[in-house]
Amino acid sequence: MSLEKFDPELIHRKADEFETASLKEILQWTWETYGEKAGIGTSFQGAGLVVMHTAITSGFHFPVFTLDTGLLFPETLDLKSNIEERFGISIESLHPEQTVEQQAAELGPELWNKKPDLCCSLRKVIPLQNKLAQLDVWITGLRRQQSEGRQTTKIAELYHFDVLRDRYILKLNPMATWSREAVQAYIKEHELPTNALTKKGYRSIGCWPCTRPTAEGDNERAGRWTGFDKSECGIHTFLGASI
Repeated sequence: MSLEKFDPELIHRKADEFETASLKEILQWTWETYGEKAGIGTSFQGAGLVVMHTAITSGFHFPVFTLDTGLLFPETLDLKSNIEERFGISIESLHPEQTVEQQAAELGPELWNKKPDLCCSLRKVIPLQNKLAQLDVWITGLRRQQSEGRQTTKIAELYHFDVLRDRYILKLNPMATWSREAVQAYIKEHELPTNALTKKGYRSIGCWPCTRPTAEGDNERAGRWTGFDKSECGIHTFLGASI
């Protein structure tokens, strides 16, 4: 979407207002304003489960999508199926243009060990860009507490997600102010299904080659891309910038 479609001043004002709003209030405004042109992107982390559950139980029928890189843990795929059955929804899987085998044939095996940024770009960033081009609002589960790089996350921000084609989207992070403890308390209260790997020390779960358990006291994303100066897959960095 072009920049002219959005009112930056309104978005900045909403970002301030949402600091003291409830999750349901934020999602209600989004549903009433954008309807199904707003979509929930999820990787099935705890915060994403809270967003989906709150939206569904409130009658906000946002489309839900996820990135299936071909490298997800079996436990993650099991959770996806569990959520679809429990919530009565269908979650769209976004796939890269190439299978893992096709990528290996063209660029060499285990690209994630040699050029992780390129691997993330091909298997995550590009498929997500294509999806965001169909929406007005991208609803995420980002939280400020997750890592140092996410501490300045705004609840509502105008996001330049495709610089080459000059495309913008309203990026909504309604969980930004939530703590990990608050997320876990919600999940327990509503008996939501979770990834089986969380009981094995995994607190941020992505592709299996690039995810490790974390030690108590580490930030939540410390187990991602071990050995690389990297804590994001590129989805929240490579795509563009917030204004």
